Amino acid sequence: MAKRKSGGLAENAKTIIYAGLIAVIIRTLLFEPFNIPSGSMIPTLLVGDYLFVSKFSYGYSRFSLPFSPPLFSGRIFGSLPERGDVAVFKLPRDTSTDYIKRIIGLPGDRIQMKLGQLYINGQEVPRQPAGECVADDGGIRMVQKRYIETLPNGVRHYICKATDEGEANNTQEFLVPPDRIFAMGDNRDNSLDSRFMNGVGYVPLENLVGRAEFLFFSIDAEEPWWAFWAWPFEIRWGRLFTGIH
Repeated sequence: MAKRKSGGLAENAKTIIYAGLIAVIIRTLLFEPFNIPSGSMIPTLLVGDYLFVSKFSYGYSRFSLPFSPPLFSGRIFGSLPERGDVAVFKLPRDTSTDYIKRIIGLPGDRIQMKLGQLYINGQEVPRQPAGECVADDGGIRMVQKRYIETLPNGVRHYICKATDEGEANNTQEFLVPPDRIFAMGDNRDNSLDSRFMNGVGYVPLENLVGRAEFLFFSIDAEEPWWAFWAWPFEIRWGRLFTGIH
């Protein structure tokens, strides 16, 4: 009887270890979950969104591994992202921090903002009015103008803008270095991104974690956590299992 019990415990332990290894492999090579804590990607992503990122989209770097051990440099099976991809990357000045932004510029591109208008390689990126968006970040709600922006490769996506004035809307021309990308938030006037060289700056390709693919959960969490009767009404049911564009 004791032998059978001991064997059962060993089998259970083995099952747990196998399950843990499978989870690590999936998280490292295939998909990793992330959540959105800020409003810098409104209207595409909202605070309280939970999403899966594909780890294989750009190949693998040491930042693909748990705890980012410095086992190698560069990328294995690496490929360039496309303009318009929504990507998770490690903040260059603090690689323990994950950021998510839209990739606007690739190596060799020239990027500039003039009076709120995006220019890529000297060409104005067209945008068309598309109603309004409500930017709600940290309990502060602001109605802004919404536009559809069309990047040079044909990718169309929404952006929010409150103004065309200010530092973020009138920049120098940035020349993206080799092995770097230029990333911006869709909430253009409330995003710390590559426009700020002392904040994010150019992002090394090695720092890319993966491409955001789809939402698997979303909650607005306006009620306190103990108000369990409100939980079903806080889930944004219409956003569940939707793709990210």
